[in-house]
Amino acid sequence: MRHRWRTSAIVALLLTVTSTGVPATGWSRGDRSVQGTKQESGVARGIVKAVSQAVLYAQIQGRVNQVPYKEGQRFVKGATLVQLECDKYQAELTAAAAEHDGKSKTFQNNKELAKLNAVSTLDLEVSEADAKKAGAARRIAEINVRGCHLAAPFAGRIVDVMVHEHENVFPNDKLLSVLDDTSLEIELVLPSMALTWLKKQARFTFIVDETGQGYSARVKEIGAAVDAASQTVKVTGVFDTLPKDVLSGMSGAAQFVGQP
Repeated sequence: MRHRWRTSAIVALLLTVTSTGVPATGWSRGDRSVQGTKQESGVARGIVKAVSQAVLYAQIQGRVNQVPYKEGQRFVKGATLVQLECDKYQAELTAAAAEHDGKSKTFQNNKELAKLNAVSTLDLEVSEADAKKAGAARRIAEINVRGCHLAAPFAGRIVDVMVHEHENVFPNDKLLSVLDDTSLEIELVLPSMALTWLKKQARFTFIVDETGQGYSARVKEIGAAVDAASQTVKVTGVFDTLPKDVLSGMSGAAQFVGQP
């Protein structure tokens, strides 16, 4: 009898612990948001990101002649970031241009002869096709020559250099990673229940972990959809004034004005 009582007591205790830890029906939508993101109302974790950032790839095969900038250095828009050896491609362009000029002249001459019925329609059409084909080859050669020179798509800084001078690269090889640190935004993840009070232009203070400082910011965009699994929504914020000591990749906590 005593043994049966102990067994019943243990089962009752296990049921109590289980029902206290997780409700039988699972977390409500609001509870899942808080449990999944470990956030309090009005507070959200976030990360600083550059609006413009890119990994630049090689477009052609060639030997690297110059990589003028190192990691962390600044560059202006249009600056040469990588220069490849281009003698072969320049020669191919010269040959393609000469071929195109010759085919174009033949076609123009046949057009004049056609007016005098001195050339067949077939010869005229073939010469026209040859001129177009030579023109396409010339454009390909021009693209290859442009690929020798990798220009900065925007002003910014070098994040990572993935190639060195005198190395041989091939199409789609990674060369550099760059970003524009003059335009930063804050990517936040909030519980979807925050949508009851969150609006565009809402004010918040973003406290950066790495600096320990708080910076005033505002909501720029609110995500178009709620993640069904985590019941969270992405929010993009911007600093009121760009902080000089904040870098892309830094993280922190956002405290929204008027929220606990």
